Amino acid sequence: MTRRKHHFFLQNAESENVIEVGKPLYKTIKGRWRQDYFINDRPIVLELACGKGEYTIGLAQAFPDTNFIGVDIKGDRIARGSKIAQTLGLTNVAFLRTDINYLQEFFEEGEVNEIWITFPDPQPRPKQDKHRLTHPRFLAIYKQLLIRGGTMHLKTDSPDLFAYSVEQIKQFGCNDLQLTTDLYQSPLNKIHLGIKTKYEQLFFDKGFTINYLQCKMGVIL
Repeated sequence: MTRRKHHFFLQNAESENVIEVGKPLYKTIKGRWRQDYFINDRPIVLELACGKGEYTIGLAQAFPDTNFIGVDIKGDRIARGSKIAQTLGLTNVAFLRTDINYLQEFFEEGEVNEIWITFPDPQPRPKQDKHRLTHPRFLAIYKQLLIRGGTMHLKTDSPDLFAYSVEQIKQFGCNDLQLTTDLYQSPLNKIHLGIKTKYEQLFFDKGFTINYLQCKMGVIL
């Protein structure tokens, strides 16, 4: 491990807003995020594969009466978001360091109000489709964790991933699907509040259009 990464992992170990293996809440937080971490009964929003947490932090600043949790397996990325949230004094932000495959170990059925998936790895090869965060096995997990009528959002610069996601979501049977292949020229633009991750800004500056969709998932169909 490099000295730089060691610094980030030490920071995570000492940061109260990072939930990771080795900390007491890591094993007990399921179903108790409001009681044991946020100490309120406000809505919970997840950002999956949050990276440095730019979207998590942006949303938390825009909606101080909502709880936000960034989820990622990369400790060095989470450390950056954790420190920024602390510097900004954001008490409505937490970071969970885990693989997204294990979300059900950390959230009860219906514990989450909203899910954002922002610029996930498109996993472009056909044999990688089971790793795409809009594969049916992940959609089933999201549906279980979301409250009835909960919303899932997806933003991506990958046309192939977007087309795949739209197809999977339609087959899965989600409600109220809204989408655009050019977010910044769409009425749906207002939903994302102008928040851009570092990579989104790079894509946008190079002339790439941003694909976006939202749908209702936590429902009995």
